[in-house]
Amino acid sequence: MTYDAVVRERKSTRGFLDKPVPRELVTEIIELACRAPSSFNNQCWNFSVVTGEPLNAIRTGNTEGILAGKPDSREFRTFTTVPDEHRGRQIEIAKQLFGAMGIERDDKEARQDWVLRGFRQFDAPVSIVVTYDKVLLGSDIAPFDCGAVTNALVNAAWSRGLGCVINSQGIMQSPVVREHANIPDDQVIMICVAMGWPDPDFPANAVYSHRKPLDETVRFVGFED
Repeated sequence: MTYDAVVRERKSTRGFLDKPVPRELVTEIIELACRAPSSFNNQCWNFSVVTGEPLNAIRTGNTEGILAGKPDSREFRTFTTVPDEHRGRQIEIAKQLFGAMGIERDDKEARQDWVLRGFRQFDAPVSIVVTYDKVLLGSDIAPFDCGAVTNALVNAAWSRGLGCVINSQGIMQSPVVREHANIPDDQVIMICVAMGWPDPDFPANAVYSHRKPLDETVRFVGFED
């Protein structure tokens, strides 16, 4: 695939085939992703690649914690209130996904089931937990590096036929993730990426999120008209 095709065709995958992903392929993808830009060449990123029983234990612990009312314990800072402009785009993609899945607005059971899928990392066969060196906690370096490498990771996976979804719900109970993924104490859990072979029959996998038009995003300064 060309670079343009990967970027334009890639979409988040939320339904996966029950098919293992070879370790060698994941290694190849991460190796390529690590060519991402890095602030001051810090390369502060680290990856814990989890599958099988350890991943099932994370799914179970994460879901049980949420259902029991345990508070969100993600380690990377999050907004408590999302500005209306950005919240609107969140609502837009939710409507697209619920529409594709046939989930009605008043169907509380189906809506909760969808949310729980997120806490289970959409039942993907692989979860890649992205962490950064705790010594950089609070700096701008860590989110820059981890954002860049995660973008490179999902694009590299797509170019090889794998689907991903960047998923913060899957790390809401961070002590559970840290325990079963054997993440050392000198690392901060940033995000996780659910990865696997896309299920072509899963309706939500057909959804493409919209992008803002460039006239709302780009200002050209100093160019001739």
